[in-house]
Amino acid sequence: MKSLHCAAVDLGATSGRVIVGTWANNKLTLTEVHRFRNAFQSLGKHDYWNIAGLWNEVKTGLEKAAAQFPQLASVGVDTWGVDYALVNADGRLVYPVHAYRDARTQAGLEKLANTRAALSRVYAATGIPNVFYNSSLQLAEVVASCPAVEDLAARCLFLPDYFNYLLSGRMENEFTIASTTQLIDVHSTDWSRQALDYFHLPAQWFGKPVLSGTKLGKVKDLPALKDTQVIAVPGHDTAAAYDAMPANPDGSDLYISSGTWSLVGFESDVPVLGDEALKARVANERTGDGRYRPLTNVIGFWLLEQTMKDFPSRPQKESEWVKLNNAAAKLPAPATLLDCSDPVFANPPSMRAAIDAHLKKRKAKAPKDLAGYVRLICDSLGHAHANALRTFERLANRKFNRILIVGGGSKNRLMCQATADASGVPVVSYQLEGTAVGNIASQLIALRAVKDLATFRQLLGRTLEKKTYEPRSK
Repeated sequence: MKSLHCAAVDLGATSGRVIVGTWANNKLTLTEVHRFRNAFQSLGKHDYWNIAGLWNEVKTGLEKAAAQFPQLASVGVDTWGVDYALVNADGRLVYPVHAYRDARTQAGLEKLANTRAALSRVYAATGIPNVFYNSSLQLAEVVASCPAVEDLAARCLFLPDYFNYLLSGRMENEFTIASTTQLIDVHSTDWSRQALDYFHLPAQWFGKPVLSGTKLGKVKDLPALKDTQVIAVPGHDTAAAYDAMPANPDGSDLYISSGTWSLVGFESDVPVLGDEALKARVANERTGDGRYRPLTNVIGFWLLEQTMKDFPSRPQKESEWVKLNNAAAKLPAPATLLDCSDPVFANPPSMRAAIDAHLKKRKAKAPKDLAGYVRLICDSLGHAHANALRTFERLANRKFNRILIVGGGSKNRLMCQATADASGVPVVSYQLEGTAVGNIASQLIALRAVKDLATFRQLLGRTLEKKTYEPRSK
């Protein structure tokens, strides 16, 4: 079969890129054609995404992709979860695009947390715990603070849906991104009327979600891509990253997509529900084919990204990062670790100050230098990953024999080793652009270049570089 070229638009909370995957002879080759920075911006008391700027970067990247690969077969978009665009019937934005770290949801968060009966009902209906960034809380705050928006908005499109609309002209809600909202019925592939009613959200804003692999039509308004098919890939970047994992078919692998967040979870035919799951904040997000991805969010390398802002001499080159991590590895293990579930780390003015205060409350000393913070954060993340593994083993009644890790954090040897040591199982780190590869996998399956996801994983696994971290005895 001739080479097939598919473009992955992969948007993260701190950076975005357009990557072209070339599939030939059952092998995938990646070419990064465009990369750019991303960040939310504050205006008054609130935080917003520069959505027009992101769209311009997406167009620039796709035009570069088409110039380098004129026979571009398809394009798919994945982004971080929960954030959305409210549009009228003509697709025009009718409300600013908020960033999920905006503190506007705190009142709704506390109200639901303090109403145990409602909290249990919402979790039983959706399988998603009460977390500050949930789309449900964000949308409820908009409707409460700006009631006229119900008349202005015709549809709620989550960010991958919105970019798919800009590309194809078709408004659809893709299933994996919809499952991050706390609004999908945990026992079906449609919206939960109970959740929509609780949060006072108009049902007509939401279309019945489409599964990953749905073809949305050809690209519009970009002449260089007029023959390129837009495909609804797993719109949530974590779902895409999980699809890229060359997992054992027997279900004995736990997955971590490591970046700003550590998304720790596994694939399942059934959800993980109940009071203990709610207490453990298990989110029953969904796979592109309608099954389940029970996972928990560990705060991840957001801790380090933000701590770096308080150090003027942060590493700039790869060699400097290696030197810093080597220095951290030589330090003794911290006697007291961070509780990565502490909400003080969500978006503090100074992460270093938040960490220091957190340690002080626990009668522990703050690190002396940047290497000390790196060691503390990596060990704390490893411990949090291990806790998640043990929780899932208990709640799902299964045994995990390995942890597979992809994403930027997979390159951090200190954190990978800390995870292996704390969990007692091997950690396999793959040199893999997880989200982009999962995005491209869905396109290849939709185009019938690959039979199914199991086949793709098997073929991909033959070619990947990996490093295994064995747990060290205490």
